[in-house]
Amino acid sequence: MTTNGPGRRPARRPRRARPLGSRPSPVPPHRGRPVPADDHVPPGLRTAAGYTWRLLLLGVAAYLAVDVLARLVLPVVAVFVALVITSVLRPLVDLLARVLPRSLAVLLSFLLAGALVGGILALVGTTVADEWSRLGTELRGGLGRIDHWLTGAPFHLRPGTVTDLRAKIGSFVAAHRTALLNTAISQASRVVELVTGLALAVFCSVFFLHSGDRMWRWAESLLPHRARPVWHRAGRAAWRSFAGYTRGVLIVSATNAVLVGIALAVLRVPLVLPLMVLEFAAALVPLIGSPIALAVAALVALATRGPVVALLVLALIVVIGQIEGHLLHPLVMGWSVRIHPVAIALSVTGGAVLAGVLGAVVAVPVVSVAWAVIGELRDHDP
Repeated sequence: MTTNGPGRRPARRPRRARPLGSRPSPVPPHRGRPVPADDHVPPGLRTAAGYTWRLLLLGVAAYLAVDVLARLVLPVVAVFVALVITSVLRPLVDLLARVLPRSLAVLLSFLLAGALVGGILALVGTTVADEWSRLGTELRGGLGRIDHWLTGAPFHLRPGTVTDLRAKIGSFVAAHRTALLNTAISQASRVVELVTGLALAVFCSVFFLHSGDRMWRWAESLLPHRARPVWHRAGRAAWRSFAGYTRGVLIVSATNAVLVGIALAVLRVPLVLPLMVLEFAAALVPLIGSPIALAVAALVALATRGPVVALLVLALIVVIGQIEGHLLHPLVMGWSVRIHPVAIALSVTGGAVLAGVLGAVVAVPVVSVAWAVIGELRDHDP
C-alpha cells in the first residue's frame, strides 16, 4: 500500500486493454443537459426546410414586384420601348458623334428613323389603297372558288357554306352595330395611352442616347464601394445581352419579311407589302409570331389565288421556320443570346399567359438579360 505525500496527485488506475475490433462504449449524455430539438431532425430535412422558406420569401418578393409593375404598366412599357429605341439607334448616334456634337447626332438619328418608319407606313397605305378595288373583286371570286372547292372531296360540304357564313357575319355586324361602335369608342382611351406611352418612350430614349453613360455612373455612385464592381459587371452584361437580342431579332424579322415578300411576289399573291410588314411585326415574337403572320398570308392566298397557292404558302411556313431556327438565330443572335429553344418556348408561353401579347414580346429579352447577369456574376465569383 502506497501513500501520497502532500501536494502529490493520486495515482491513476491503469486502463484495461480493449479487445481488437471492439467499439468504445457510448458515453451517456449528462442527465441535466437538454437534448437540442434539431438532433431529432434528419440533416436532409433541415436543408430542404432552409431552402423552402428562402424560396418562399423570394416568391413573395417576385409576386409583389410583378404586382407593382402591373399597376405601373404604362411607364414600364415606355421605358422598355425607350431601351429598344436606344439599342437600335446607339450605333448610329456613336458614328455620327465622331463628326457632330452628341445632341445633333441624336437629333439627326431620330429624324432619319422617323423618315424611314413614316415612309414605310405611307408606302403600305398607298399600296392598299391602289389594290383595294381589285382586291375586292378577287376576294368575291375567291370566296366562290372556296365554296366550290369545299363541296368536293374530301370535305363534301353543302353548296353555299361560305356564302351563308359571310351572310351571317354581315347580319351579325348589322344587328350589333351600335354595341360594336360603343365598344370602339370606349377603347379610344387605349389609343390615348398608346400615344402617351410612345411620347414618353421617345423622351426617355433621347436622354438615354445623349447621356446614358453619365446616368449609369451616377446610379453606381449611390451604391457602396464594395458593391460597385459587381453592379458594373452586371449592368454591362445586361445591356450587352439586351442590345444584342434587340438588334438580332430586328435583323431576323427583316430577313423573314424579305423572304416572305419574295415568295409571295413569285406566287402572285396580292398585298405583298402589307403582308411583309405584318411578318416583320409578328416575327418579333419568337417561335409563334411568324407562323401566325404566314397563316394570314395563306388565307389571303386562298381567297385570291386558290387552294394550291395557299398550300404553297403553308409550306413556306415550314421553310421559313427552318431557316429562322437553324440559320438566322444561330448566326445572328448566337453570340449575344445563348438560350435553349425550350427555354424560349416556355418564356414566350409564360409571358403570354401573364400579360398577353405584351408579355410574349417582353419575356425572351427579360430571360436573356437575367441569364446573362447570372452567368457574368457566376464566372467572376471569387
